[in-house]
Amino acid sequence: MLRSLSIVAVLTAFAGAQDASLKFRSVAPGVWAADVGAPEPFSLLSVAGGSPMVAAMKALPDASFPFAKGSARGWARGGQSSLRFPLGAGEDVYGLGLGFKHVRRNRQIMTLHMDHWGATPGRTHAPVPFWVSSQGYGVLVDSARYVRVWVGTSLRKDAEDPPPLRDRNRDRNWQAHPRSDSIDILVPAPGARVYVFAGPTPLDAVRRFVLFSGGGAMPPRWGLGFTHRTPTRFTAKQITAEVDAFDAHGFPLDFIGLEPGWHSAAYPCTFEWDRERFPDPVGVVKALLDRRVRVNLWMNPYVRPGCALHKKLSPHAASHLVWNGIIPDYEVPAARELFTTHLEKETVGIGVSGFKIDEVDGFDSWLWPDVARFPSGLAAEQIRQTYGLRLQVMMYDLFKKRDRRTWGLVRGTNAGAARLPFVIYNDAYSHQDFIRALCSSSFLGVLWTPEVRSSKTGEEWLRRMETVCFSPMAMLNAWSSGTRPWSFPEVEDRVREVALLRMRLMPYLYTAFAEYRFRGVPPMRAMPLVDGWADVGDAATRRERVQDQFFVGDAILVAPLFAGESKRSVLLPKGRWYDFYTGALIGTGGVHEVAPKDGRMPVFVKEGGMVPLGPPLLRAPKPGEGIALEIRHYGNHASRRRLYSDDGETFAFERGEHGWADLIVDLDESGQRTGRIENEDPRFHRYTSVTWRFLGR
Repeated sequence: MLRSLSIVAVLTAFAGAQDASLKFRSVAPGVWAADVGAPEPFSLLSVAGGSPMVAAMKALPDASFPFAKGSARGWARGGQSSLRFPLGAGEDVYGLGLGFKHVRRNRQIMTLHMDHWGATPGRTHAPVPFWVSSQGYGVLVDSARYVRVWVGTSLRKDAEDPPPLRDRNRDRNWQAHPRSDSIDILVPAPGARVYVFAGPTPLDAVRRFVLFSGGGAMPPRWGLGFTHRTPTRFTAKQITAEVDAFDAHGFPLDFIGLEPGWHSAAYPCTFEWDRERFPDPVGVVKALLDRRVRVNLWMNPYVRPGCALHKKLSPHAASHLVWNGIIPDYEVPAARELFTTHLEKETVGIGVSGFKIDEVDGFDSWLWPDVARFPSGLAAEQIRQTYGLRLQVMMYDLFKKRDRRTWGLVRGTNAGAARLPFVIYNDAYSHQDFIRALCSSSFLGVLWTPEVRSSKTGEEWLRRMETVCFSPMAMLNAWSSGTRPWSFPEVEDRVREVALLRMRLMPYLYTAFAEYRFRGVPPMRAMPLVDGWADVGDAATRRERVQDQFFVGDAILVAPLFAGESKRSVLLPKGRWYDFYTGALIGTGGVHEVAPKDGRMPVFVKEGGMVPLGPPLLRAPKPGEGIALEIRHYGNHASRRRLYSDDGETFAFERGEHGWADLIVDLDESGQRTGRIENEDPRFHRYTSVTWRFLGR
């Protein structure tokens, strides 16, 4: 009798586990949500805290729901939830966590798990459970759990598009890993909420995701300058001398990073100034601000016994320790208040301009185990997936309360972070991997910097500097190496040229970030997010080039050279393309072999592209400071683009205090080009002169 009851229970449970069509409802323009089981209220988006920018989303192209009725399915059983979405033949999938070895995710199996990247797919600094399809849609699984994903690898007996049955004995085309027609997801929770973002293009899907998260991060203008992180135990005097050296060598410097040595003790941290190295923290921060150099402070969030914060935060800390320091549970509001009040007094209140949030990713052997208990009652894996995200929100709110923008660094983040002013970094150092990560990040609503630390040769040093100056943060991180931009004298002049080009590009880059903030367009993005990309080359070539070239703003294509390379292949999207530096015509869309005679990294501008440039300053312009503006136009097409400006430092732009000028190039009957600016706002568009430079014919 008992055996019969057991069989009935198993059969009943199996019957209840049959998948069902997900029932989607509209939640924003071009965005739909569906639930499977009972979704947990604590999720990635609930922590990130952004509000959808509905008006901006309404301005996107109309697009219908991307899946056939009933084709997206799910079930919940035994404390777990499963989702399945269709995957077409030839459909490429991007996203699903920050990638260093692959940008395309087809035929991968991964667990999206917050960790220091260590070559295991899915274990990464940004395990964002969001993917973008080449078919022009995106999907987010809004769960703070370790989400398991199978991308086109799971074969089902009820598949609508099964792979052909082959005989390995006779058929050379037999495959050990035939493709499947689905993406399958397992969430270790009793329910999950899933969002679908319409296109119609892959870029439109990403834009909807960014805007749904609250829009993109808007840096202060100085955040787009050059930054240098000093060796760990530098003193106040050494910091001042470092700034002097940058000025003496003619290198730009807008903010300087102080590493663990500013704490009186680190790993775990005290969050109190070391009075031997920094006897007058207020004075040194003020002196640097007087020179228009901001201070960014390193931290990891684990609190050292004996410091003032330890006693206050101990009641709100987890059951386990990290490096013998307590792990404050910042899902407890009292813990957040205690920590931010302390930082307000010790750092932000004296003029510190930002933070580098370290060690919130992994490794497992460093951080808490999944058996740890937290006062909020949340599971250890939920805290692991969102700890860096929560800290970013706290730091952002701390600065916003003072009406000051910030620009910082973080080692771990997740879905919904697009609005938060932090850039991801890590401790690996493959240049090629760093570029793949830069491309990968653009699908996820996060930012990544391919930071420069050290090099074996002057050539490698130059190549790394070239790429970092076209990234969200132009950073030299010398915390361990002690390097400076001029550490390789044989390339010092060329490195200076690159660093000053970064400063010249500020009007262009600032506008690119405004497009991110207001319209959801990633400022640096992978090639599948660029118009005309799908129209050139074959699939294999596109999949290769998607890993090592990227777009910046609305007109510039960057094709990095790595150490040892004097030429490379580049795949240009549809249209005519010109050399950024000379204006020489490179050719039309397709594969091109380029070998720059001057050794510069290949940079291209599309037909009709306009690049507004400022002067080669050593500091970002002050609010209201006029600059000499040069506007470069490429090709022989009439064109129009916008140029953004605001005060560069406060949140007044959110209150409507910003301006969009129109840059316009006209052609007369003889093909001569003339340029003009319309709709300038004199409060923000302040130029001592405007020069138009017409390149390419």
